[in-house]
Amino acid sequence: MSFFETYGDRLITAIQVHLFYVLTSVTIGFVVALILGILLSRIPQYAKIIMPILSIFQTIPGIVFIGILFLYLGMIPATVIIALAVYAIFPVLKNTYTGLLDVKPEYIEAAKGCGMSPLQTLFEVELPLASPSIITGLRMSTIYTVSWAVLAAMIGLGGLGEFIYIGIASNNNQLILAGAIPSAIMAIILSLLIDVLGRFIIPKGLKEVK
Repeated sequence: MSFFETYGDRLITAIQVHLFYVLTSVTIGFVVALILGILLSRIPQYAKIIMPILSIFQTIPGIVFIGILFLYLGMIPATVIIALAVYAIFPVLKNTYTGLLDVKPEYIEAAKGCGMSPLQTLFEVELPLASPSIITGLRMSTIYTVSWAVLAAMIGLGGLGEFIYIGIASNNNQLILAGAIPSAIMAIILSLLIDVLGRFIIPKGLKEVK
């Protein structure tokens, strides 16, 4: 009780900031990744070159990327959001691209035979059929981003990482757990919410097959 009396308000604020970073960056990353995935699925011969180049961003340590952005943008939330959004892109992009390529050509031909335009085919046939893969990418991206958002504390922008880093520096296990446990719970809850979302988005027949 004494711990929550001392750090309760600060912990609630940290959770809110952490959640804001995650939701904002994942939303931006998802939209960008979805658009890129659709575009690359139209040019698979070039995608084989572009995808490995984009994946290079995943190999850059998060603290290095945030540090570079910090030098140019300063200590503002946009620094963290941009960095996290970039990292959030690739899991969704890869799964969107793969899911669209895995759509059987006969389904696309059937859609064309029904008089559907390319745009109608994309939104009414291809994306619904690729939705299980896309949702999986979104889940992976969200879980990763919850852990990456801890790095915001490294440049003084709050979040649950603040408790973890202070706890490590002061050898205080309570503070470490105060940052780690809510992060884990947040990742689990968001993952479950995405699963619920998938029930409404993924066509019934695909869910049964899955």
